[in-house]
Amino acid sequence: MRAATIPLRMAGGRAASFLVAAFATLMWLAGSPAAVLAAYPEKPITMIVAYGAGGSTDVTARMLAPYIERYLGSGRIVVLNRPGAGGEIGFAAIADAAPDGYTIGFINTPNLITIPIERQARYGLDRLDPLVNIVDDPGVMTVRADSPFRSVADVVEFAKGNPGALTVGSTGIGSDDHLAMLLLERQAGVKLTHVPFAGSAENYRAMLGSHTRICDQNLGEGLRGVAGGDPVRMLGVMSRARWDMAPDLPTFREQGYAIDMVSMRGIGAPKGLPPDIRRTLIEAITKAAMDPEFQAKARETFQPLRIVGADAFAAELKQLDGEFRTLWTEMPWK
Repeated sequence: MRAATIPLRMAGGRAASFLVAAFATLMWLAGSPAAVLAAYPEKPITMIVAYGAGGSTDVTARMLAPYIERYLGSGRIVVLNRPGAGGEIGFAAIADAAPDGYTIGFINTPNLITIPIERQARYGLDRLDPLVNIVDDPGVMTVRADSPFRSVADVVEFAKGNPGALTVGSTGIGSDDHLAMLLLERQAGVKLTHVPFAGSAENYRAMLGSHTRICDQNLGEGLRGVAGGDPVRMLGVMSRARWDMAPDLPTFREQGYAIDMVSMRGIGAPKGLPPDIRRTLIEAITKAAMDPEFQAKARETFQPLRIVGADAFAAELKQLDGEFRTLWTEMPWK
C-alpha cells in the first residue's frame, strides 16, 4: 500500500504529511530483512536425534537445548528422536525438512558418511548444512565386570580359539562401533559376530543383560555407566592418547592395535537456510556450547567436547568422506 493513497483528515497539512511519512516508514520496517530476522524464531524449533532416547546423542541434545534457547532469546527447542536404519531415518528427516530454521538435528559420524557409501541412502551430504560440531567421542570396548576379558589381548586370544563365538554389539552397520570391530578382525586375524542395534542405549543394555558378550560403544557412554555403578569394565579406548578423565584406560595402540575411531556429533540443518537465520543459529549454538554452565554439565556427564565452526566442520566431513570411501574399496563393511 502506498502512503499517498491513505486518506487522512487532520487540521493542518504539515501534521498529515508527518503521519503519512511515519506510517510509510513503519510499513517498510515491518517488511524489512531486519524485522524478519528479529521475529525468528516465532515457533518451536525441532531438534532431531537420529538415535533412541537415553543414548549419548540424546543426552547431549537434551542438555544443550535449553542453552540454545537462552541465546536465541525466544522460542524453544523440542528434541525429537527418529531412530532406525543406523541413523538414516533421522538424517533423512533433517535433509527433507523445509530450510526455514525450524528443523535442525544432530549429524553423527561415521554413520552420516558411511550410509550413503554402502547403499542408496535417502539423503546425501550435499543436502545437509553442518552448523557446529559439539562432541568428539572416541570408541571403547566394554564388557560386563564378570567377564573373563581384561584386555584386548584376552578378547583376541579367545576369538582365535573360538571363531565367531564372540558377539559384539554396535549401533548399526557402518557405525564407528561396527567399523572398529572390523578393523580388529582384520588386524588380529580373528572372526567376531556382529550384532547391530538401533541405538547406543539398546546396545549397552544388551551387553548388561548378557545378550552380547562385548559392547563397542563410545567413551562417554562407558564412563557414565561406570559412574552410575553398572557392573562393567572397559578394555581400551580407540584414540591416539589416553583420555584425561580415564587416565588408567589404555589405548588400543598401546595394546598393539592401530585402531583410532571417533564419533563426531554436531548440529546440522537442511541445505538452503536463509543467510540471516543460518547466522543466528550458528551464533546461538556456538554460544550455548561455549557456555561455562553447559561445559561443566558436559564434563559431569563425560561428554568429550570439541566445538568446531561451520566451515571447519564441513571440511572435516568432506575429508572423512574421502577416507571412508577409500576404506570401503579396501574393506567393504556390508
